[in-house]
Amino acid sequence: MKLTLAEPKYLRDSISIISELVNETKIKVSSDGMELTAMDPANVAMVVFKLLPTAFTEYSVEKPVDLSVNLANLKQILRRANPTDMLTLELADNMLKVQMKSASTRRFDLPLIDIEEKEQKVPELKYPVIIQTASVVLNEAIGDADTVAEAVSFTAEPGLFGLNAEGDLNKAAIEIKADDITRIEAKERTSSKYSIEYLKKMIEGSKLSETVTIQFNKDYPLKLTYAAIDKVMLSFILAPRVEND
Repeated sequence: MKLTLAEPKYLRDSISIISELVNETKIKVSSDGMELTAMDPANVAMVVFKLLPTAFTEYSVEKPVDLSVNLANLKQILRRANPTDMLTLELADNMLKVQMKSASTRRFDLPLIDIEEKEQKVPELKYPVIIQTASVVLNEAIGDADTVAEAVSFTAEPGLFGLNAEGDLNKAAIEIKADDITRIEAKERTSSKYSIEYLKKMIEGSKLSETVTIQFNKDYPLKLTYAAIDKVMLSFILAPRVEND
């Protein structure tokens, strides 16, 4: 296995974001790309990541490989990658060997670990609400909601996407109308509530893509997807906060 990236940010930033939700995981490397599917320890959120072969300047994989790694340790290494570095990953002696090359050449060895985890399957979810907007629009809305509450309600209806948060004293209401930046598919008014703590970690996906796709349904998992064409895809699935009346 030898993989070389001319734009390290796609791997560096993805691992940094995922490591906030997942401690250890298996990264699968095959002819289809580098990918992982993992749950957070609380089983509240799922991460689905794929880095495509077309993102690499060199992509040599003779047979599928599982890289079982501690994501915090991998993150610490990858954060040393500069934007201009050529980042190369190789496998040898049960080590993931990471090389960063520009004016200087730096090498790091990360030991692979044993992980006993069951294979995570991405659930088949159907969504009547699909919203595409600029990542910054969602980031601002979550930031506003975070000032007053721990959870936020997503509401969609034809032509309108709303976020509402309510604390002990304060309330926040954000309205986003369909326009050139925001596309909203919703046949009827639909609402669901989600944890802001998790959303704050997920919207870091904006480092990878200027746009985000938001999908949800009433009291149903939320799906956020950040993608750069022919490069990377990072999706999150977040369980709803269901209130008991």
